[in-house]
Amino acid sequence: MRFIAGLMFACHGAQLVLGKFGGMPGSDKPMMVIGGWIQLVGGILIALGLLTRVAAFIASGEMAVAYFMFHVAGAATPMAKFFPISTGSPQFSNKGELAIFYCWFFLFVFFYGAGRLSIDALLKRKSMPTAATA
Repeated sequence: MRFIAGLMFACHGAQLVLGKFGGMPGSDKPMMVIGGWIQLVGGILIALGLLTRVAAFIASGEMAVAYFMFHVAGAATPMAKFFPISTGSPQFSNKGELAIFYCWFFLFVFFYGAGRLSIDALLKRKSMPTAATA
C-alpha cells in the first residue's frame, strides 16, 4: 500500500512540475511548484521506503494545506465546504477526497513507519549488532 500510494503521489507531482501524464508544467504559482516538488520527491521516498517518516510527515502536512487552502477555500457553497466527494456537482462538493486520503494515509505511515519491505528496514537491519551466542 505504501509503495502504490507513494508512486501515485509522485505521479501527481510529476504532473505539476514536469508536465508528465497530461500535467501543467511551469506554473507561475510558487505554492503549486513547491507542492509539486514535495509530491514528486516525497512520493518517491515513500514508495522506496527511504526516510519514510520524514517524507510522510511533510507530505501529510502538504495535503492538509492543499485541502484547506484550495479545496475548501474554493468551494462554491457552504455545503460544498463539508463534502469532499468528487462525483457531486460544484455546489455540493469541493472535490478534495484525494487530498484527504493522502493526508490521513501519510499521517498513518508517519506513525507506523515504512514496514519490513523498505530501504529504512534494510538499513536498520545492517546497523544492528548481531547477538552473541554462548
